[in-house]
Amino acid sequence: MDNRFGDIETFLAVANGGSLASAARALRLTPSAVSRSIARLEQRLGVTLIRRTTRSLALTDEGRAYRDRMTVLLADIATVEAGLGQAGQGPRGLLRINASPSIGAMGLLPILPLFMARYPDIVVDLALSDTIVDLIEERADVAIRIGPLRDTSLRAKKLGHSRMVLVASPDYLARCGTPKKPDDLDAHICLRFSFRRSVDSWPFRIGGKIVQRPVHGSFFGNSGEVVRQMAVAGGGIARHGHFHAARDMEAGRLVEVLPDYNPGDGEDIHALYAPEDRAAARIRAFLDFLEEELVIAP
Repeated sequence: MDNRFGDIETFLAVANGGSLASAARALRLTPSAVSRSIARLEQRLGVTLIRRTTRSLALTDEGRAYRDRMTVLLADIATVEAGLGQAGQGPRGLLRINASPSIGAMGLLPILPLFMARYPDIVVDLALSDTIVDLIEERADVAIRIGPLRDTSLRAKKLGHSRMVLVASPDYLARCGTPKKPDDLDAHICLRFSFRRSVDSWPFRIGGKIVQRPVHGSFFGNSGEVVRQMAVAGGGIARHGHFHAARDMEAGRLVEVLPDYNPGDGEDIHALYAPEDRAAARIRAFLDFLEEELVIAP
């Protein structure tokens, strides 16, 4: 009889317990039964999950990857089953969100208390990172990302669009001067990103054409939030989505630079999620909430 879930459960017990004996005690099986279960699983998958010696065992790379994915899968199964038994009680459970620091700081954090008050049975786990994440490996239910979509296996809900702007602090411009045309940037510090950028250039509309102009500077930041704070501190000129700089511009901490040369480009902001997860009440509630409450400065 094929007992796949039993074999997976046994493997996770070994992986988490560190030994066949500890897994056998936890599952109330004999060590030989645990060993046979692991052997069946490895034979079915065609890979070695655990390397055994006379004194210890260790997970292979494949074993670690399988452990991580199966842990998430079984947790999701438990969530689905719990949800079926709690029909009519409202969304509940753990909601894992991964967002870029910029959208997290400017968009999510101000409205999350409202979401948590509206859905008190949902526990929010928020991680901020500009790294493009694998939802399964990072155990995330929803990822909020800015810019072009790369993973077509995920569903995307568009949350907004924001134009790009060049900004600098009044203090920096007072010290270093205000550029009048793109060529003047040669004399300025341009704050750049250390991620996701293959060309160190910014686009400008010059003579009716979009021209990519190389920029230079002595600072790289690994997130939009780092670069924004550096610009506010007077460290140079930055290129940001307007939604990210809007509050600083309204408060006078940042001002727009070279607006007459703005090419009019922008970035879309999406919530990404696995197609099979859309039915989960907690995820559906969060996506609907974002559509209602998240404000993106255009």
